[in-house]
Amino acid sequence: MHDQSDLEIFARVVRTGSLTQAGSELGLSVAVVSKRLKRLEERLAVRLLHRTTRRVAPTDVGAAFFQRVAPIVDAIAEAESLVSQNASRARGTLRVTAPSSFGRLHIVPHLRAFFALHPDLVLNLELSDEFESLVERGYDLGIRVGALESSGLTAVRLAPVRRVLCARPGYLDAAGRPKTLDDLRHHVCLATENQNPWRLVGPEGPCTVSASGPLRTHSNEVVREAVIGGLGIALRSTWDVHAELRDGSLEVVLPAYAAAASAGIFAVYPSRAFVPAKTRAFIAFFKQVYRSSGDWAEG
Repeated sequence: MHDQSDLEIFARVVRTGSLTQAGSELGLSVAVVSKRLKRLEERLAVRLLHRTTRRVAPTDVGAAFFQRVAPIVDAIAEAESLVSQNASRARGTLRVTAPSSFGRLHIVPHLRAFFALHPDLVLNLELSDEFESLVERGYDLGIRVGALESSGLTAVRLAPVRRVLCARPGYLDAAGRPKTLDDLRHHVCLATENQNPWRLVGPEGPCTVSASGPLRTHSNEVVREAVIGGLGIALRSTWDVHAELRDGSLEVVLPAYAAAASAGIFAVYPSRAFVPAKTRAFIAFFKQVYRSSGDWAEG
């Protein structure tokens, strides 16, 4: 039992990259986490982790050890879920990762109601525009926006997504309103590095447009503020800019073109025979919330 606990602590430290974060999630002090890691290293007679003042990272041996240990730790967690399936209350810590803009706009505002329904649940919510591996980082669930690629994850569609080209009216008054896709070559087009080129569907079917401009970023928040500020044209989801489109701060450009309809908002989680009650609770709650969000979900 002691060995299993040490392995769980080690796996959590690797996944979070922090003794403090791992201890917080496991309900342990940093001193206890450090002591248990040291005991594990002494028992194995190897150095498993590099420790710096800012981050903890596995050594080569530690990384190889983690690859073999993580499935064991996850299997034990799944076994615990199996014997507690009849427990109707969601409890414990739920680790969720979501895109920055979406989390800020459409997860955080609903957390008061969520916690009122599930008072025994602790939510560890990480907002990032980088698609991190759920399994390697130890997340229970991830929110993905867009068209999903093949993976070993289970996906539940929470809501549709509609993406439109848009810009501030003042920018279009000065730069001109494009009438064709080819006209976009003469405009400042704003896109994150991982969303360039734009993949659109129009009257002629699927098409691709390279977004070119002076701004380079990996942050959707940066692109959002840039288009609202009048820097250029962007391809934005209606969940992100529906308020600005409604009040006229932004204007749809080339309305005949939009991103592929296959995109959606998905909850993804590691495929398991038994899904923990805490995961099911999160999915059920937000699926219901987004079902009544027609002002942005349907565009």
